[in-house]
Amino acid sequence: MNNNNNKIAFVFPGQGSQSVGMGKDLYLNSIAAREVFEEVDETLNKKLSDIIFNGPQDELTKTENTQPAILATSIATWRAMEEASDAIQIPQVTAGHSLGEYASLAVSGVLNINDTFKLVFERARLMEVACEQVPGGMAALIGLDEITAEEICIESGVELSTINTAEQIIIAGEKQNLNLAIDIASSRGAKKAILLQVGGAFHSKLMGPAQEGLNKIIDSLE
Repeated sequence: MNNNNNKIAFVFPGQGSQSVGMGKDLYLNSIAAREVFEEVDETLNKKLSDIIFNGPQDELTKTENTQPAILATSIATWRAMEEASDAIQIPQVTAGHSLGEYASLAVSGVLNINDTFKLVFERARLMEVACEQVPGGMAALIGLDEITAEEICIESGVELSTINTAEQIIIAGEKQNLNLAIDIASSRGAKKAILLQVGGAFHSKLMGPAQEGLNKIIDSLE
């Protein structure tokens, strides 16, 4: 990748990609990465890093923990890369999937790191409140096209959430409706119809209560 003609993109993951132990090797081997995790612990006034490294999984999956945990691990990875090599190639493009957009904004310099953490902490809190008001979830439908997925949503009362590929579509909604959607999808020939390890019905109208509060925080930032 030393050829200057190569264009590098960094793409950051979103909620659902978390796993207990992520980033622990960076914490142990990179001073720069360790500082990121320590900063998160100090900002939250709790040992989030202990939850990230040691679990339990149920605690890590809570929205209020998952979002800052993934952001911290993403930023720590970037910082460790910078620390490891003075010749690191700066990406021409950064992007992210949902929550990963915030890591993208931080790495690209659109937001400073501290503001990014503050924004994501508040985002997670507001979304956790929304999740408590109306418990929901998400599921992946694999092997069905968008038209079929939309029909299933109409029949079950859930929503199209994210279209990852032509045959990998994420749906979201209240839990009982989501279970019905999974049953219908299986009967329609889905290769897989599986619940995702997330704390709520993200990218759906059930997140509406979080929107106003988040807008206020966004408007206050440079």
